[in-house]
Amino acid sequence: MNILGIESSCDDTAAAVLSDGKILSNVIASQTVHEQFGGVVPELASRAHNKTIWATVDQALETSDLSMDQIDAIAVAKGPGLMGSLLVGLGFAKGLSLSWDKPLIGVNHIDAHMYANFIEHEEVFPFVALIVSGGHTRLVHVTKPFEHIVLGKTRDDAAGEAFDKIGKMLNLPYPGGPFVDKHAKSGNPEFVDFPRAMMNKGLDFSFSGLKTSVLYHLQKQDDGYIEKHLDDLCASVSAAITDVLTIKLRRAVRKTGVKHVMVAGGVSANSMLRAKVQAMEEKENVNLMIPAMEYCTDNAAMIAKAGEMKARLGQYDGMELKPFASLK
Repeated sequence: MNILGIESSCDDTAAAVLSDGKILSNVIASQTVHEQFGGVVPELASRAHNKTIWATVDQALETSDLSMDQIDAIAVAKGPGLMGSLLVGLGFAKGLSLSWDKPLIGVNHIDAHMYANFIEHEEVFPFVALIVSGGHTRLVHVTKPFEHIVLGKTRDDAAGEAFDKIGKMLNLPYPGGPFVDKHAKSGNPEFVDFPRAMMNKGLDFSFSGLKTSVLYHLQKQDDGYIEKHLDDLCASVSAAITDVLTIKLRRAVRKTGVKHVMVAGGVSANSMLRAKVQAMEEKENVNLMIPAMEYCTDNAAMIAKAGEMKARLGQYDGMELKPFASLK
């Protein structure tokens, strides 16, 4: 099957083509307009999607060396995400579906993050997934395709959101997460012992207290403290977040008894998290799957892959498909 994937759930306009399980193209148009605001502005995001979506899809098709008449189905993110952004991608996908008489497949953005692992890894079930991004942090037990049991989730902020907001406190560019990771590589993770909330109980997460702790710590310091100790501060923050994520994942593995584990979402690109879960793989004797860097953050290849899996199950949608800001 040839699947065209379209992703526009937040501030990246993306399109990809998957053919017989292989990604032929994966084009992402990132928006820079939000940098001056330190966060995504929904109205500006939807306007930017409107400007770039046609060129993005056209480039994905051209790179794949396939035309629309060779596409078998169109997969598109239906949520969760920003409503205005989702409407642009879904409206465009519906237009293509109608004009080219191609079936439409609505994809849950979070499902797609998980199944991005199957772009390069064999499809295996059951597994436990740690989904960790700017908007989501949850542990999911997947028994079969698209049958998920949520084991734990964040009670307040997502891990990626904590990285970004703490990055802002440290005067790093937006989004802060990748810059925190970059500086953490040269820092001492034991420089400050920041709190690790709920680490010793359950499978839920909480990161709002960490943000507050970092803020109070910085307020007590002299001018120039951040610049002098930036690497060590980033390493200490990264250690606090990744310790919790890894310990909760290990707890979920032991609770379910699964032999396959995956990490997904934008924060799966974090180098400290990758190192810790890779160490856990050997200790727990499990098969670990982590997507390639290009499939960690929002992209359309993951939408196309999830769309292909749904097509195999005959799970198509009609023109009544709607976007959802929130989805289970």
